[in-house]
Amino acid sequence: MAQCVLLNRILELDDRESVFLAEESWQDLLYLPVTEQILEEGLDAEGCIEISGLGWALHLKEPAQIWLLLTDRYSTRKILPEETAAWQSRIIGRVEVSEEDFLLAVNEYLSLSLAGELFCQSCLLQTAPHYVEERIERLMHLLPPLLPDGGRLLEICGGSGMATQALLRLGRRPLTMDSDRCEVCQGLKAGGLDPKWSMVLDARLLSSIFPARSFRAVLGFMVGLIDDFNWPLWRNILLLSASLADERVLFTVYTQKEAELIARALEEAGWRAEVIDNRDTKGIYDQWVCLAIRL
Repeated sequence: MAQCVLLNRILELDDRESVFLAEESWQDLLYLPVTEQILEEGLDAEGCIEISGLGWALHLKEPAQIWLLLTDRYSTRKILPEETAAWQSRIIGRVEVSEEDFLLAVNEYLSLSLAGELFCQSCLLQTAPHYVEERIERLMHLLPPLLPDGGRLLEICGGSGMATQALLRLGRRPLTMDSDRCEVCQGLKAGGLDPKWSMVLDARLLSSIFPARSFRAVLGFMVGLIDDFNWPLWRNILLLSASLADERVLFTVYTQKEAELIARALEEAGWRAEVIDNRDTKGIYDQWVCLAIRL
């Protein structure tokens, strides 16, 4: 696994020190299965570093010399405060870090662990993702007048990062996520995704991590395929994601029907939505756009 540097910097540790996060995924950080087991079994830590308001790093000798990072920041289960009294006498340092810097460090750790196959017995996908240059160029033409001038962007359902390339070339750096860990892994291995700015998570759980209106805009490229059967699921995904946007949302799809379904749902939720015809002769990617502005 490649060296994760951000956690070491936050903890003010030498880069040669080994730092491990107790949980293996963002979903686990919401439910804390490993952290709960660790606390039940107890830890013999020779020292600890408190990350003010965010977590604790415990220095362990067994089974190896490592720092084990525990955090319940993203969970509704606040199980660490009950244990911290026992660690107070072993504190060797306290550090302050912003919420965003801590999140980026966690992203980097989980992303590099994923790409390093730390949590997988074997990789199901051996080929690099195929980025269609024509699609990227079309998005670079489509997006500039539709995006806000600045601010944080969230890209949901980003897969291996093909549409992300258009945003990066336009000078924008989105936080991109997808629920398919293999797709994200391939994007990370190919260098199309930045470990610090990539997440594996079901979009319906994002509001557990980010407060409402945390991003200037929320984007999703080629969401769907949406049909009458799966529309309730997609409606939930898109509306919950939209709640994280302060100003606007933009979703691209294959068909006009899909775009109109999304537009109606957003209008019912209080947005002003429009459907944009972006068809080309190939008729494959990003043919229709739903753009919505918060009222």
